[in-house]
Amino acid sequence: MNPSELKDFLDEKVLQYNTLDFIESDPVQIPHLFSLKEDIEIAGFLSATIAWGNRKMIINNSHRMMDLMGNAPFDFVMSHTENDLERLETFVHRTFNGIDFASFIRSLQHIYTNHGGLEAVFSKHQETHSMQKSIHEFKKIFFEIPHQYRTQKHISDPLNNSAAKRINMYLRWMIRQDNKGVDLGIWKSISTASLSCPLDVHSGNVARKLAILTRKQNDGKALSELDLKLREFDAKDPVKYDFALFGLGVFEGF
Repeated sequence: MNPSELKDFLDEKVLQYNTLDFIESDPVQIPHLFSLKEDIEIAGFLSATIAWGNRKMIINNSHRMMDLMGNAPFDFVMSHTENDLERLETFVHRTFNGIDFASFIRSLQHIYTNHGGLEAVFSKHQETHSMQKSIHEFKKIFFEIPHQYRTQKHISDPLNNSAAKRINMYLRWMIRQDNKGVDLGIWKSISTASLSCPLDVHSGNVARKLAILTRKQNDGKALSELDLKLREFDAKDPVKYDFALFGLGVFEGF
């Protein structure tokens, strides 16, 4: 396919997969359970954090996280006691355990109490065509209070050459607004043009087959390469092509 045909093909796939039907098999359903802005962003952040592995398990464990917080994540973050955090000790999703969960709750409380909330932290360091420095600065703020060293691995740092797939996916959920109903688009202070594709094994493999990605590793350098190409197709909304790449890989075995 020439560039024009490839763009048309991908645009068609975006329309196919960026629909309400997508929600029922994706962890984006978790923040959709809530209406309060802070509940949405905290639920989204926690479910995106554990979004690796089997998708059904991710969704089930994300629901369990919400249950452990009384299905009121913002209230739990802001008013929890140490006894409340003990309830989280039984939680485990792959390498993310109850210690990590409790640490995340404390860090989220710190961010809402001292830094104006999640949107304020991410918007502060945004760049015109990248959120990667913003993610790096967010991680520094998130872990500036006492925590176990092991918990740091659950937030990737793009400036250490990570593709930061889960946090880029979270930012897509929070920022992108196209009235299709999948992405929530509740953060108005950050431009969709700054978003990056959540690069994982599925989107990476499809991108290579379509010759829009040459680098073999799914790392930060690969993300930069893919971002440049997707911005050629749509500079204002490059991350919409995540639906096409992911859908082709997961649902069509492309």
